Amino acid sequence: MTQLSIRRATGYVVTAAAAWGTGGAAGSLLFAAGGLDALDVTFWRFLLGAAFLLPLLGGARMRLDRHVLVVGAGMAVYQAAYFAAIARSGVAVATVITMGATPVFTALGGRLFLRERLGASGLAALLAALAGLVLLTVGSPADATGDGGGMLAGTGFAMLSAFGYAGVTLLSRRRGTAAEPGNPLATAAAGFLVGAACVLPFALAGGVLPRVSWESAALLAFLGAVPTALAYGLFFRALTKLSATTVAIVSLGEAAFAALVGVALLGERPGPASWAGCALLLLAGVVPVWRGQRD
Repeated sequence: MTQLSIRRATGYVVTAAAAWGTGGAAGSLLFAAGGLDALDVTFWRFLLGAAFLLPLLGGARMRLDRHVLVVGAGMAVYQAAYFAAIARSGVAVATVITMGATPVFTALGGRLFLRERLGASGLAALLAALAGLVLLTVGSPADATGDGGGMLAGTGFAMLSAFGYAGVTLLSRRRGTAAEPGNPLATAAAGFLVGAACVLPFALAGGVLPRVSWESAALLAFLGAVPTALAYGLFFRALTKLSATTVAIVSLGEAAFAALVGVALLGERPGPASWAGCALLLLAGVVPVWRGQRD
């Protein structure tokens, strides 16, 4: 496998964040076009993501070892917990808590288990990203959930989602620094299959099949190809080079890209605070690139 430079690996994460930023819009459109709920969309996302990656593996073997089983289960947990948080506390609150807590958990775990150092520039990028998330949330319209009592539960689910995402990032980074890290695409495909298997029993309870139409088929294909197969393939590849904390910080650019997609496709109109938050999130992603050019 070709050795990555820091600059290219960071570019992979930026591209993955941009692709992830389209996933929310695709999922929202699928709710209406396909008659699916959050767990159904999660199941199809994992299954189609694996289907798109399998032909790209070449001669690489897909191993269902303990690492892949834990990563796949972790992916299922943080996706399901995130959707549960949205249902109880709204998109804005769930997103800012999940994405804000993830790099904190990752930085702590990276320091304790992987001996990673954050450094002055990394700390500056983390603070800029967190400030950007706050501004992006404050400047966005609030989501009305109709259940004030659900806020505490929503916060708990969002924290669980952040913890699960950080755990997957740390485990994957640990595998990436091992003597035999394996094929990142094979790891992603196997993780998707495990995640789909974990979600399927719950999705079946509400009916997992979508309404058949050209629109729902196109949206499912896009969801499986771009914010899933492409994004996670690049994400796992980047973790063979970058620290887990750096990847978590750069991934926060997903919120900025999601806001831009909302403007372009969903007719949302962010205020000045939201645009300032987008700028800070993008700035936080530039710092690792700048550091990579100096290394």
